[in-house]
Amino acid sequence: MSLKNRTSNKGYFTEESCPKDVFLTLISESLGVRDLRFSEQVEDSIPIYSAAKVGEVLSSNARQELLAEWAYVLGERSGIVLLKQAISDLSVIDEVTDVFNKVIEKERQSDSGGDHFGERGANDRIWNSLQKLCLSHPSLFARYFSSQSIAAICEAWLGPWSQMTSQVNLVRPGGKPQTCHRDYHLGFMSSDQVKSFPKHAHLCSGVLTLQGAIAHCDMSIESGPTKLLPNSQRFAPGYIAAQMPEFRGIFEENYVQLPLEKGDAIFFSPALFHAAGENRSKDVDRMVNLLQVSSPMGRSLECIDRRSMVSALFPVLKSLSLSDGQLDAVIAASAEAYPFPTNLDTDPPIGGLASESQAQLLARAVAENMSTKDFEIALEKNYCRRLPQKHMINR
Repeated sequence: MSLKNRTSNKGYFTEESCPKDVFLTLISESLGVRDLRFSEQVEDSIPIYSAAKVGEVLSSNARQELLAEWAYVLGERSGIVLLKQAISDLSVIDEVTDVFNKVIEKERQSDSGGDHFGERGANDRIWNSLQKLCLSHPSLFARYFSSQSIAAICEAWLGPWSQMTSQVNLVRPGGKPQTCHRDYHLGFMSSDQVKSFPKHAHLCSGVLTLQGAIAHCDMSIESGPTKLLPNSQRFAPGYIAAQMPEFRGIFEENYVQLPLEKGDAIFFSPALFHAAGENRSKDVDRMVNLLQVSSPMGRSLECIDRRSMVSALFPVLKSLSLSDGQLDAVIAASAEAYPFPTNLDTDPPIGGLASESQAQLLARAVAENMSTKDFEIALEKNYCRRLPQKHMINR
């Protein structure tokens, strides 16, 4: 991610750090097929690769060169790569689609709640489709995720040992579009939260994950495939800009969309400005399996039982005469302040982009002078909502 468009020596980005002229110049840059070695064609600055030919390269001495080209596109050029027929056996796609549709029907009866950046209701989500598919149909899961091109592009951006997660998004005819956004990590925070992170955190957030989407049906432009803004991932203060009305307006005036065929997979930087499109078709239930792949380097050195620590601290924090700053310091040293990872089925993002973290719960409990008994109940619920479920689909 480019550092060229830093606009001040201050350690934090603000709205004043977001010059529109710089952004407009950046997104006007084009990418051509001559700029790349392995891409067969480029449309709207999005390089398109045949997964079959990619397989040949991956088994040759040019493997690392291909991975380097993908990393170059994702980080320093348009930020988007399209793999045609990443899953070539379409019968596998159809079988998985059938599984997902059954899950959706079952889960609609319980209606577990929120969604990120879009309406719940006309659209459907399956949180943790990765585990649900694997536990209910392990053989089908293996056939589905045996794509070498998908594994390779994850390695190209994140290196080996990356961590796969996936969530299904089904947008029915009439389903409304998402708002323009960037993605996890900083993209899942409010504007004030984003501004509390120093510049270097903004710059590194986009290299901690990779976004992908596997098409489960043919998707015309009318059906609303993902709206993408090439080069926008290179705008350093973009996690703030993506939430500003004027930049969302620029996005709506300049985004591009590509039609997808069943089995295609599109990958892009999580820092890219993007949004699911409106399904204006009459008969296309637009289903994609969204892949959110994480770097293996986001883990702590030790395993800490922070729940027990918080439980022991709460009565003490109520009795001590600590200043607000001192209280914040104690909470920061003890409680889990980050709301992820979580189980989005039982802990959905209702009323925001994330649920209440353990640290937020502790701070709220002290502020409200919650009883120890009530706090222990709330702490238990906070903990249990985040637990993975062992049996998420009946076999």
